[in-house]
Amino acid sequence: MHILKKCFCALLLFTMALASNAQQPAITLRQLLNSVDQRAPQLITDSAAIKIRQDQAAETRSNWLPDLNLNYQADIGSSNNVTGPYFGFGVIPSSSGGIHSTSVNTAMSDNLGIAELNWEVYNFGKYGAQNKVANSDVTVQQNQYAQSKYDLRAYTISNYLQLLRLQDLLSIQFRNVDRTQQILRSIMSLAKSGVRAGVDTSIAQAELSKARLNYIEVVNQLKQVQLQLSSVSGFPYQSILPDTTVEVTLIGQPSANLFPVDTSNHPLINYYRSVYQNNLQREDLVKKMYNPKISLLAAAWGRASSVDDAGQYNSLSSGYGYQRGNYLVGIGISYNLFDLRRRQLKLRTQQASTDYSLKKLQEQQQLLDVSANQADVEMETAINRLKEIPKQLKAANDSYRQNLSLYKNGLSDIITLDASLNILYRAETDYMQAKYDYSNALFQKAITENQVNTVLNLLK
Repeated sequence: MHILKKCFCALLLFTMALASNAQQPAITLRQLLNSVDQRAPQLITDSAAIKIRQDQAAETRSNWLPDLNLNYQADIGSSNNVTGPYFGFGVIPSSSGGIHSTSVNTAMSDNLGIAELNWEVYNFGKYGAQNKVANSDVTVQQNQYAQSKYDLRAYTISNYLQLLRLQDLLSIQFRNVDRTQQILRSIMSLAKSGVRAGVDTSIAQAELSKARLNYIEVVNQLKQVQLQLSSVSGFPYQSILPDTTVEVTLIGQPSANLFPVDTSNHPLINYYRSVYQNNLQREDLVKKMYNPKISLLAAAWGRASSVDDAGQYNSLSSGYGYQRGNYLVGIGISYNLFDLRRRQLKLRTQQASTDYSLKKLQEQQQLLDVSANQADVEMETAINRLKEIPKQLKAANDSYRQNLSLYKNGLSDIITLDASLNILYRAETDYMQAKYDYSNALFQKAITENQVNTVLNLLK
């Protein structure tokens, strides 16, 4: 009697748990994907990376701006030099030029203000090539974001389908516990009347314990998947309950797997294509970055000195304020002949990188084509499996009911009944797995062929 009470309590707890889950509204796959698109930490990070690339592109577009330097200094010191040229090294303390035939160490004062303009007005396409590379970097980052988003959606779909599978398995485990409890009650009733041996009770209790342990394990697996979905969607994991009509709805659509293949615009292909285009832009930049540079040069300056034009040292205060002013405007062109060799070496390296990116693009296109063919095979297998499974399930259910009736009437033994129960359990799990395999194959085909939204539209 005590065992029966424990069994009843356990069944009541299982029922209450299922009822509690049933009361919470299910989260549809589309709702979950929308939340992932907005809240996934990885996508938020990738979005920030796009902003960095956009700022870098804006910075590159300002490379054409000229250098306009303003300089001013006021000095006190001696000017005791001799005329002669030299290569400047470090800071030049004073101008080189002698005005006296003897050494004079008298202090003098002067000041100097300079406005200097250096504007690289034309460099034969270098500015344009730099801007194209910067814009291409933005495109690569945007396509990487789109690929991450697509991969994350595929990850979410896979886990959502796993959640559906585990929810079905949980129901199967619950029914298995219920059936085992029914068998145990029948055995105990027959054992008391002396029709059955007590060993049957022990066997049934062992099977019941095993069924409960399986139930506990499935609950744990279900929570683990909920936690994984919670980490990318922002939903509390307890609230992530799947819409159990998904599989039935998809199975009820005979043409669900008939949609056009769109691998040319697949986010994965778009990403590798943008990387290849980025390398082509960098090749063009290498060709133009060593071109000659035409610059506009301009300067205006004023200065004063306490030494007059006759070489007389006047008061230090006379060296401040501007006494003379000058300006200079010119056009300059510069080209380093050794840049020819540098350009050749750098271009060879960049061309190797471009060739690698092209081969990577071709590799991904081939892999995607192979995956599409594999998805078609998996889809065909899943459809055939779904057609056959109902026969197995019906036969297993009939066998269990017949053996249970025979056992209750003393015409069968516990081993045969337990075997028929296991066959029914396996048939139910096979049917559950067949539904999951079909839905999974359909979505994998949609993911590979860039038609996820087409399948999602079937779930409205």
